[in-house]
Amino acid sequence: MKVRVLGASNEVGRSGFLADCDGTRLLLDYGVKLKRRGMPPECPLHIKPKDVDGIIISHAHLDHSGNVPSMFVSGSTDVYATPPTFDLSKLLIEDMLRIGKNSYAFDLPEVNNMMRNAKEVGYRQKVTKGNATFELRESGHVFGGSTVLVESEKKRLFYTGDIKTNGSRMLREADLDVGEIDLLITESTYSQTEQKPRRESEKELVEFANEVTDRKGTIFIPSFSVERSQEIACVLRDANFKHRIIMDGMALKVNSIMFRHPDYLRDPRVFAEAINGALEVREHRERKHAMEQPCAVISPAGMLVGGNAVYYLQELAFDKKNGIALVSYQGEGTPGKKLLDTGKVSARGKEISVSAEVRQFQFSGHADRSELFEMIKQIKGNPKVLTVHGDAESCETFAREIHEQFGFDAHAPAVDETIAV
Repeated sequence: MKVRVLGASNEVGRSGFLADCDGTRLLLDYGVKLKRRGMPPECPLHIKPKDVDGIIISHAHLDHSGNVPSMFVSGSTDVYATPPTFDLSKLLIEDMLRIGKNSYAFDLPEVNNMMRNAKEVGYRQKVTKGNATFELRESGHVFGGSTVLVESEKKRLFYTGDIKTNGSRMLREADLDVGEIDLLITESTYSQTEQKPRRESEKELVEFANEVTDRKGTIFIPSFSVERSQEIACVLRDANFKHRIIMDGMALKVNSIMFRHPDYLRDPRVFAEAINGALEVREHRERKHAMEQPCAVISPAGMLVGGNAVYYLQELAFDKKNGIALVSYQGEGTPGKKLLDTGKVSARGKEISVSAEVRQFQFSGHADRSELFEMIKQIKGNPKVLTVHGDAESCETFAREIHEQFGFDAHAPAVDETIAV
């Protein structure tokens, strides 16, 4: 078995790995790395569709799924993922195309062709493709997300994609019962960071929400539309938050997808109670009316890049009784990052200082250092380890630490490197 690294080498973004299993070639993820609006995204190394026997999408986030339609510009192949991953990938890719008009090598016809070639796979369902078999396991990272276990030539590859071993309020823990492994490809995003325990972050967020609404303000919580928005609604509902919870934007479409696939939730009842108890806002005229009383507003985009979040930010940011709770990762160069670092936002054509109280809370969907090392500890066998999906320092340091602590042959691979086991 050989694996060629196509992307996510010493960086977060454009994941892609081509596994050659005795002539059967499986593409594990094929994502994009989004850049500023108007700039074309970075993609993994180009692969011809005729050189791929099947594509496996670990989960719907665009850095893992966003470039898959490019494989249908001049050819086609089977695509495998869980049912929620297909629904969410289609939603996110179509939104990406709408925002970045003419920035991509494909358009809606290729997305539709991808969906026509979709082969839905449940967790632990063994699939045979040529000389390989594979199965998807729960990753705990995002709704419908999975790790990938590939077997061929008596060799076994475990690809984590993105993983959150402890799961979350929404998702079950990752399924790490994978047996002996010959090659591990692991994310390294937070391999050098210890995160605050989730329950602590939840408690702090609820306290802030109550502080803001007690002073007759509105708390605005810009959140990723896929799962983070729903998780925050569940946190507030569980805490018996006494004011209205408003949900807006693409999160509403995600709500519908999650209702269609309840088996992929940790507790479908808790989810249904939280979402059914929230006020869904769909029309612009409803937004202002919804904020006439103290409330919590949950709306994408999580980094304040476009979406209805821009409207809420301009409505709420300049009144000191309001609060802004950042619960999503804030990428460099984004309005959310600028707000955190400078206390300013771009509005009405100029930079304006924000009067609302701004706080950040840790709600990462990725495993932190402790979780990643606990995962490595559970791996059986003596695998080669590739550390990917992290900045150069995280990938390289994580690889060195894995070798020192566990004796495994570990390194941070370069793009276009091929590893054989």
